[in-house]
Amino acid sequence: MTTQTQRAPSQTSRILSADDIEALAVGAWILGTGGGGDPYHKLLNMRILYEAGREVTLIDPMTLNDDAVIAVVSNMGAPLVGQERLADPEFALKPVRMMEEHMGRKFDAIMSLEIGGGNGMHPMQIAALTGYPVVDADTMGRAYPEAQMTSVAVAGLRCYPLTMADIRDNEIIIPRAASWRWMERISRKACTEIGSVAATCKAPRTGAEIKQHGVLYSVSNAIALGSRVIEARAAHTDPIEAVLSAASGKRMFQGKVVDVDRRATEGFLRGKAVIEGLHDFAGHEMVVHFQNEFSVAYLNGEPVVMTPDLICLLDSVSGEGIGTDVLRFGQRVSVLALPAPAVFLTDQGIAAVGPRAFGFDLDFKSVFEESWT
Repeated sequence: MTTQTQRAPSQTSRILSADDIEALAVGAWILGTGGGGDPYHKLLNMRILYEAGREVTLIDPMTLNDDAVIAVVSNMGAPLVGQERLADPEFALKPVRMMEEHMGRKFDAIMSLEIGGGNGMHPMQIAALTGYPVVDADTMGRAYPEAQMTSVAVAGLRCYPLTMADIRDNEIIIPRAASWRWMERISRKACTEIGSVAATCKAPRTGAEIKQHGVLYSVSNAIALGSRVIEARAAHTDPIEAVLSAASGKRMFQGKVVDVDRRATEGFLRGKAVIEGLHDFAGHEMVVHFQNEFSVAYLNGEPVVMTPDLICLLDSVSGEGIGTDVLRFGQRVSVLALPAPAVFLTDQGIAAVGPRAFGFDLDFKSVFEESWT
């Protein structure tokens, strides 16, 4: 998988095929680490849009003009609620148009806040409707639950303005906030009041900001990852091994889900899953905690993998990502750790997304001797 400082793709732009979109849905769901929303409903919308002749152009972030203005988009809220409100491309577009009206100008391109889960598919819907190109980058390299948990927040870039819309014709603009944490508190409260799911357009970013502070080539990475899994399924080989190979990951556990404690509260889905070991892990137990996304995993009571390392629960047979909203008793799962983007392994990054940011009194320790650098 391409890292932030590896060689860029040879093409400066390319039109994504229908197969690319299918692979993106698979790869983004794995990188979602349990959150970001299930991409399936957005994938269905993209199939319809492509059948109608629409298409999406993916552009190399390093080709952006420094003064280009980029829309950073996502859905916000609890993933469980997102299962009850079907994805709608026009709904996704609304906050973008609100932001353009607020700024008094059009955007030059669009980008996902987070490549993980359905939010990795989110800008594709908007691009298919508008013709805006999608930037091959995001601000997380995965999914995280809060506004301050991004590469641009770690860099100290401006957190405002923000636009938000719901399905009831409510429109919210936050023109200013004192900090990223205040933006999170204000926008989360608004999102909770309108039903714990909303479409948003975050603080616009310039081309220069994305080139310097974005997690680059994350869309291409997700497509490549998803393609490897799809190829493994077609060849009847192990898709888990395909993920481990493609993403330089480590298998942490394999077992059966025997208990799930889950609740939607304050705009988040919080809880934990208990997994009973199978095969090489028989006789052991893993407990994985989550706040929308998986945050810390304990093996026999000892912490063994924690954010910002990516904790991914996959179906052991298909390699499909499993979201925190659909975990259930009896699922056979493999728990993988994938390496984090370098920005989150700095002191500032660990302060923003390390275990203490999720309420665990733990010093971050990566399961990888070498990170993405």
